[in-house]
Amino acid sequence: MQPIATDMEAVNAVIRRQLYSEVPLVNQVAEYIISAGGKRLRPVLVLLIANAFGYRGEQHHSLAAVIEFIHTATLLHDDVVDESSLRRGKQTANALFGNAASVLVGDFLYSRAFQMMVGVGNARVMEIVADATNVIAEGEVLQLLNMHNPDVDESDYLQVIRSKTAKLFEAASQIGALIAGADEAGIEAAGEYGRSIGTAFQLIDDVLDYSGNSAEIGKNVGDDLREGKPTLPLIYLMQNGTPAERELVRSCIENGDEQHFDQILAAITNSGALAYTREQAEIAARRASDAIAGLPDSQYKKSLLELSVFAVDRNH
Repeated sequence: MQPIATDMEAVNAVIRRQLYSEVPLVNQVAEYIISAGGKRLRPVLVLLIANAFGYRGEQHHSLAAVIEFIHTATLLHDDVVDESSLRRGKQTANALFGNAASVLVGDFLYSRAFQMMVGVGNARVMEIVADATNVIAEGEVLQLLNMHNPDVDESDYLQVIRSKTAKLFEAASQIGALIAGADEAGIEAAGEYGRSIGTAFQLIDDVLDYSGNSAEIGKNVGDDLREGKPTLPLIYLMQNGTPAERELVRSCIENGDEQHFDQILAAITNSGALAYTREQAEIAARRASDAIAGLPDSQYKKSLLELSVFAVDRNH
């Protein structure tokens, strides 16, 4: 993202500085997961939105790092819960350092993020991020309850997405607008952008879990099925497939059965489930673009609009 290249360098410097701990294992695990790459989408949103609303200052660097720390903490905890072994094409921290270290370093990152927010000293920022962190935790528990449950419907699933994934995108966008001095309508428009783009990203992740390439998406294809996660392609197939397909999906979700992955993949593809999920992602991405239509034209607004296209058109 060329318009914010200098800003991202500043954010990375903040991340490096704030990662430091006198406990070597904290440094080791935190450095490993932060340097594993990733698209840094959530901090990018803080920077782009703040700049699009005309922000002049440096607090957006610290807040972008705060958002990245919270996101990284959720990844560390997620991978332990999901027993994942691969993320971003590398071994997960839990596979490398063990579950205990991953959970505890995740806690370190959460608490460091809140220390940094206190340093920024904006009560409304703290309220937005604290609320988001709480909703994300609820979303994680909701997803846990939905595991191996073939009766989860589309609205149940979208509630999980809104809580678990879209909420941090929403918070990142809101605080970017807030520190730039946007009015309530502007903060809400930014929040709608973030919420919608986060939803689009998650839905495309769901598509890629059945149609992607492990090397490109950086995790094992079929992980969702192995974990018994009823994502939208499976939910669609449950509602629209043949009786035999529905029975197969029910069995696979209940048992976390990836032995029948090829059969499930064929049924998902033939039923139009992937096309339907992609279409829902496109609707969400359009909603994101519409939300910021009223912003004055700038290179930052242009990048935000390009991001909503990328959310749907990507293969990783």
